[in-house]
Amino acid sequence: MPDVDVVLDQAGLTNESVREFVRRWAGITGAERVEVVNTSDDARLAQEALDAGELLPVGDGCYYSRSYFKDTARSEERTIVATSDPSDKGVYNNWRPSSEMKPMLEERMRGASAGKTMYVIPYLMAPPGSPLEKFAAGVELTDSRTVVMHMIRMARVNVSYVNDLADQDSFVRAVHVTGDLPNLGQGTPDDQRYFVTVADERTILHFGSSYGGNALLGKIAHGLRQGCYDGWKNGFLVEQFMLLGITDRETGRKYNVCGGFPSASGKTNLAMTLAPDALGDRYVVEFYGDDIAWLWVGDDGRIYGMNPENGVFGVAKDTNEKTNPTALDSIRDGSGTIFTNVAYNDKTHEVWWEGRTKTPPADLDGWIDWKGNRIAERGPDQASDPWAHPNSRFTTNLANVPNVAKDYEDPQGVPIDAIIFGGRTSDREPLVRAITDVPEGVYDGLTLGAEATFAADGLDGQLRYDPMSMRPFMSYPEGDYAQHWLDIIGAATTKPIFAHVNWFQRDPEDGHFLWPGYRDNLRALLWLVALNEGQVKGRETPVGVVPVKEELKLEGLEIVPEDLDTLLSIDVDRWRQELDNREVHLKQFDRLPEAIWVAHRRVAEALEAADSEE
Repeated sequence: MPDVDVVLDQAGLTNESVREFVRRWAGITGAERVEVVNTSDDARLAQEALDAGELLPVGDGCYYSRSYFKDTARSEERTIVATSDPSDKGVYNNWRPSSEMKPMLEERMRGASAGKTMYVIPYLMAPPGSPLEKFAAGVELTDSRTVVMHMIRMARVNVSYVNDLADQDSFVRAVHVTGDLPNLGQGTPDDQRYFVTVADERTILHFGSSYGGNALLGKIAHGLRQGCYDGWKNGFLVEQFMLLGITDRETGRKYNVCGGFPSASGKTNLAMTLAPDALGDRYVVEFYGDDIAWLWVGDDGRIYGMNPENGVFGVAKDTNEKTNPTALDSIRDGSGTIFTNVAYNDKTHEVWWEGRTKTPPADLDGWIDWKGNRIAERGPDQASDPWAHPNSRFTTNLANVPNVAKDYEDPQGVPIDAIIFGGRTSDREPLVRAITDVPEGVYDGLTLGAEATFAADGLDGQLRYDPMSMRPFMSYPEGDYAQHWLDIIGAATTKPIFAHVNWFQRDPEDGHFLWPGYRDNLRALLWLVALNEGQVKGRETPVGVVPVKEELKLEGLEIVPEDLDTLLSIDVDRWRQELDNREVHLKQFDRLPEAIWVAHRRVAEALEAADSEE
């Protein structure tokens, strides 16, 4: 057992509540050593990881990591929100009583770090001085050096963030123990993994993984699940939202847009977008964040938002010069990026993933796949297997993003002009439809969905509903969540406009996408902020205001006129069918506010009165 107090003294960690937390868990996990880390330790930790073979070099100043092959993604069915109050149980939060989960996790973690170092990571999920700073401090204990390096990229890490707390006890207590990964029974009835947020005690206990959100506890477990619960109890919103800024050089006006998108609906690409070439002289797009936003009402009555993270944990698959050139610039040589579960060449120190280029490298010499197997040695039955895992990732600091906003570290956040929702939908959803009524905007977010694929789910064209894109992260009941949204946005004297966007409409005959997407998606957002400023009027439909063709900035856009007509129309019959499904979806939620049902009925009545095809 290490002399914990000596280590903490040497590290300058003076918060007695943190010290007691470290002492207790060093004893439970049986760690051989304890080490307190700061961001300044990154270069030393990287060299140690390289020397130990935990990381491999990529280019000049980047790194390659490979996780256990059964440990490559979040596991929603093993992810639990625990509290002492059964009324906190929702449809999606996998609620369990904390009296059951805490002893279970402690037993799993007991002695599980024997022979290892327990790293103490004091972190902050907000710029210092933020109005929400007291909810942002945490300490993660982990037995994985690679996890430490990811956390240094994704959060602000320094002992000062916990030493200087006004309330020395007001930090999130987060414990991550990797466990014996080959013997945890992943995906079987004997699965030993549990990822638990004890929300009413602000404690996070994760056992049985070294990957992503299962192990980087400041990110999803604190930044989303715990933050969501804290926001409910303390008057702010925590959402899986991107956040970007648009500056009009001609007028000097700045607009900030945030929004939620289910998986594979283009959230990161939108967050990192640039203006189309034809509009680039006038409009500048700045990146704030691609995954999480904390929102609150400012002293001036506007909604403000910030990205609590300090980095990007991006999906590598299909990231290339066309889809997201900003991301590629962010992971360049010298950026310190960590690539996880991509393909790696152990001779040239290059990385590759599906979609990086049209075809894989032709010379197979040195290439190993995400499982560590030589690609040149594959048999015929393995020839089409992916080189990189579909959920392979890159982890890089926000400062590496070339168009990161100049004020991304401003503790006061930025005022929010628009809140958008978007799902991958091949029909029914137009390019953009604006919603000016707050309950109807919240209703639209609660019924956000993306199409299930026929191959995966047998539900071709049906939506998998994902309220506000928070389905895997919601920590309290959905009805209370809807009311909290109404309360927070309702308290603002200047309210953001809501909208729904969709880049994925297809032609039913040949299947081509009607909208070119990527950088051209900015055109829909420019119309939205112009509508909010009263510069355009749009056209009223039963489900919101859509643009008329003349209001869109179409300079340099190549699109078939008939496709654009379809993108700006509403299929009333398809929407009537959709509303029946939405009603079934909403009826599963307890305590849903009457204002949401009023919004639902209003849309239903408007569709019933509309022509069968607009």
